[in-house]
Amino acid sequence: MAAVAAGARGIQWVVSDIGSETTAPAADPHGGPVQVVIPPGADATEIGEILEERGILSDGGRFREYAKDQGEGSEFKAGTYTMRAGTGYDALIRMLDRGPVVVTKTLVVPEGFRVSEIEARLPAVGLPKGAYARAVRRAPSPPGYGHHLNMEGFLFPATYTIRKDETPAALVAQQLAAFRANVSKVDMSYAESKNLTPYDVLTIASMVEREARAPGDRAKVAAVIYNRLHRGMALGIDATILYHLGSWSATIHQSDIDSLEPYNTRKHTGLPPTPICNPGLASIEAAAHPAKVDYLYYVAVPGQDKQYFTSSYEDFKAHGG
Repeated sequence: MAAVAAGARGIQWVVSDIGSETTAPAADPHGGPVQVVIPPGADATEIGEILEERGILSDGGRFREYAKDQGEGSEFKAGTYTMRAGTGYDALIRMLDRGPVVVTKTLVVPEGFRVSEIEARLPAVGLPKGAYARAVRRAPSPPGYGHHLNMEGFLFPATYTIRKDETPAALVAQQLAAFRANVSKVDMSYAESKNLTPYDVLTIASMVEREARAPGDRAKVAAVIYNRLHRGMALGIDATILYHLGSWSATIHQSDIDSLEPYNTRKHTGLPPTPICNPGLASIEAAAHPAKVDYLYYVAVPGQDKQYFTSSYEDFKAHGG
């Protein structure tokens, strides 16, 4: 900026160097959402160039200078952003300072789901069923549980947050970590005194999860299983047959009862080959600490979410067993 002054020697030019800040153009958001990737390590100059290339703003250099004048730019974060052309400079600065919004979905795995039921929910959160199944097959059993026919029982039921870039293997790792964290709370000493392994407890817990009609019945169902195992009786649990049939609501026919397939606990004594679902912590606790009762039978009470327990076969039959 120049000013004119009068003096003895005539007119003088006095030059004053007054710095001015870069101004931002008026915001004019328009068009559809545009995905913009800011790579790690990009500085304000490179970010301005990227925003210009993607059509978010018309002059990347002007944006860089504006950000610099505002004391911004050194804390801009890498990631994938969704932006619109014409977004105001201040809004862009706030967005880049905050970092990209992480898009997540929620996967709810209820207690008692088998692996195939978990798989059925995965497309809704953007994960492919086949890749998940492969990840499950490749995953190692938790320490102390040996190697088994499948991973049924280890994929702990819980609510999981699924990020946009989540992989099926990462979800399986989350589930196994949740299993380890929860089962570490369970005292297995009573089950061990009955010559049952942690895997046996998990298998019992899976049957408790599918059989118990109410929370208060879990330890009683576990007691029936323990008592029948002790006496060498067949467990006679229809949920194991339904597991083999692939549906909890399937109709059990006489041919299924007569079948010699390994999950038919009406025919075979002892535990089924694997857990039949993924039980929650309450059922695992019940399987490790059954009720101190002599029950050998139970039957659902019609119209109620509870069961009738007895040690007498005649009493069991009299109540609809």
